[in-house]
Amino acid sequence: MASIEEVIRSRRSIGKVKEDAVPKELLERIIEAATWAPNHFGTQPWKFIVMTGQGRRVLGQAYADVAAEKLGDLPEAELEEKLEKAVAQAFRSPAVIAAVCSPSDDARAVAIEELAAAHAAVQNLLLSAHANGLGAVWRTGEPAYHPKMQNAFGLGEKEQIVGFIYVGYPDMTPSAGKRIPASEKTVWLEG
Repeated sequence: MASIEEVIRSRRSIGKVKEDAVPKELLERIIEAATWAPNHFGTQPWKFIVMTGQGRRVLGQAYADVAAEKLGDLPEAELEEKLEKAVAQAFRSPAVIAAVCSPSDDARAVAIEELAAAHAAVQNLLLSAHANGLGAVWRTGEPAYHPKMQNAFGLGEKEQIVGFIYVGYPDMTPSAGKRIPASEKTVWLEG
């Protein structure tokens, strides 16, 4: 078994995956890992919406609805082509997990901390996917935050999507990772 440091250092965004279905049990395992993220006051401000098979059409239609707003008066054929491309985005992997920040009603909860916890949950999910032989990529962008996307998933007023995690079996070899040494990003205040 690889050390946690090895898993962290070797994880990469995998944007190209095979069409092979990912077993539900494996998706459940990586989501379970996500729920062990740190969170202030134990609020656990996250939820996950898993899309497989035709379930990905909800995301695809939402991508198309968001795109349609910006396309204006294009010729019918061109409009249809662009909307089909928008729908196809949801089918880039056999499973897509929408990670949602679902803030607590706890009076002690601070909005930015709830969001940070949801992001930490996504990192746990990505690390678990990698450790379990899956490829994953965390996708966001303007459509993820659009009200039409929120409506497509029936999110509450305070809830927000923090990303779509596309998951599957890797069909690419990622490049080696590069980081600025931690020593160049660290300030020590010592007595």
